[in-house]
This record gives sequence, structure tokens and C-alpha cells, in this order.
Amino acid sequence: MLERFKVPDADRVYVPSARVRTAAESVFLAMGLSDANARQAADVLVTNDLRGVETHGVSNMLRSYVAGYRSGELNPNPSVETERESGTTAILNADGGLGTHVAPLAMRMAIEKAAKMGVASVNVHNVGHMGGAGYHAMMAAEADMIGLAMSTSGGVRMLPTFGARPMLGTNPIAWAAPAGDMPPFLFDIGTTQIAGNKATLAKRVGAKMLPGWIAAPDGAPIMEEVDLPETYWMLPFGGTREQGSHKGYGFASAIEIMGNILTGIGPSFINPGSCFHLAAWNIDAFTDVTKFKSDMDIVLEGLKDTRPAPGHDRVLYPGLSEAQETDRRSRSGIPYHVEVVDWFTSIRAELELDFEFP
Repeated sequence: MLERFKVPDADRVYVPSARVRTAAESVFLAMGLSDANARQAADVLVTNDLRGVETHGVSNMLRSYVAGYRSGELNPNPSVETERESGTTAILNADGGLGTHVAPLAMRMAIEKAAKMGVASVNVHNVGHMGGAGYHAMMAAEADMIGLAMSTSGGVRMLPTFGARPMLGTNPIAWAAPAGDMPPFLFDIGTTQIAGNKATLAKRVGAKMLPGWIAAPDGAPIMEEVDLPETYWMLPFGGTREQGSHKGYGFASAIEIMGNILTGIGPSFINPGSCFHLAAWNIDAFTDVTKFKSDMDIVLEGLKDTRPAPGHDRVLYPGLSEAQETDRRSRSGIPYHVEVVDWFTSIRAELELDFEFP
């Protein structure tokens, strides 16, 4: 994550991850979730925070989910139904359940099918926020498979290249693959210039938007550094056509097809709401797993050891910084903004819960 979105040193409060987990589980239980779903949903958020993916951790997402349960938008006790299924595919209706516990269920189904058939994918609709695609893709990597997770999410906020009307969501996608001695490969991005949740971080820490990150209400890219406006649209990654925005727009469109269209609910600009596509490739069905992991080590170590360009200390590969951040935060605690601590204090009193935070 860019330095501008990180919590300033003066506002940081370090909280042990076990304490965060207990607090998040307590809030989910108070919303009416089962013990198992509360644990799963909390694990997604805490894992994101440990990895440094604060856009999708407890500070940003938990309060949003509480609002969803209170408004009735989210169903705390969904009955997930399999609407269509084959040996390698399935379509699930999540009954309004939160994606942080439904997506792992769907990915486990994909992993089980891939173990038998080599490759499998599962789509989910009528579902709440996924909670970060990388978590779910990594489930497959931990099972010696290649994992893919994508979602048509974030509302209809992204402008097509040259467009003045938003037609797509922020549409995140994540790929994960295991390695041997090296930390696994994990590529986890939104298809907009910045993740939609970074707007929340920007407001909290006072970060400005860089040129080409967002657009004015008329669709014109804002090509100067500005404070986050009250009204704006998201640009595809690339920002402008000259900088490659057609690539982000194309990725987002492909996710729309693999999510909403393949699931059968129609375009998200007509039928808003998230759809997930989760897939697993069983490495053993293609090649020797040990050889694959050894080759992955060579690739990842080669990328890591690339000579850095002037002004840079090192080269990273997708997943390396997240693994290193997890090690650091597991030892020192997760840094939260004082405003987040205040929110936990408030919700603890409001719901009459008993947990320690910070």
C-alpha cells in the first residue's frame, strides 16, 4: 500500500491480532451470525490487516458490515442454495449472506471439485461484499492449487475509457500460487486506479488523490493532485487512454462477464449487486507439485533479486510484501488509527460487548 494511505505515526495504536480477532468476532456474533460464520468473517478481515491490506480490514469494513446488517441489506443467517451444478462447476445463491463467509464456502467447493477433476469454478450471486479477493485465492494456494477470485463489486462507479457515465464496479481480481521456500505468489488488485475503499483511508489520514486517479462528475479525468471531492467517479487502472486505461477497463469488463453475465443475472449497471467467480487449478493434474514449487522459487527469487533502478532499494513480487508485513504485524501488532479505536470503544458500549480494544 502506498505510504500516503498508511496511518501517520502520531495517530497509530498497535493492537495484537488476537485481540482484534476477538473484537471482530464479538461484533459479528452480536449481528446474529453463527459461531462458525463469525469466526470465518473475522479471519478474512484480520488476515487482510496482517497483510497490510487495510482497505479490506476491520478498520474499513466492519462498520460497513454492521450498517448492512442493521439496514437489512445483509442476512446474518443465510441459507446458501446450489442452483446449478456439474462435476466442475456450480452456481450458488447466497441468500443475502456476507461474502466474507460465503466466498470461502464457494472456494472450498471449487477446491474439492478440482481435486477430483483437475479444474473447477464456482459462481455466487445474491451476496454481500467479498472482503478482499486475495484471501480466497490463497485458500487454493494453501491446497497446492492455483487460485483465482474475482468479484463484480464496489457499486457501479468505474467509467469506461472515454465515458462520462459509470458502468462497472471496482471489480477486484486475485491470483495465488504456492511456492516452496519463497512466500507464495499473490496478485490482488482492483481494476480501478485505486481501490474504492482507499477513499475511506484517504479521508481518515488526509491523503490527496494523485493526477489520473479519479474523474469529475462530467467524466473528465482530474489531472492534478487534489483532496478527495465530495462527488467523483473512479477511473480504470491506467487513468487515461494514453496511460493505458483501456487495459483496466478491459479487465473490469472481463470480470463483469465472468461474474454477472456467466451467473445469469445480467449487467451490473442494470441489476446492481456483487457476483463472485472463484476457481481452482489442481497443480497435480498438470505437473509434479514439487517441481512446480521449485520452479516457482526460481521465478520468485529471480524477481526479488532483480537489480533495482536508481532511487529504489529493492524489487518486490506480488505477495512478498504481504508475507513480510504479516511477520512484522504478528510480532508487533496491527497499527490502527485512533479514530478506529474510538469506533471500537463506541460499538462495544452500544452493543454491550465484553472485549479488549486496544
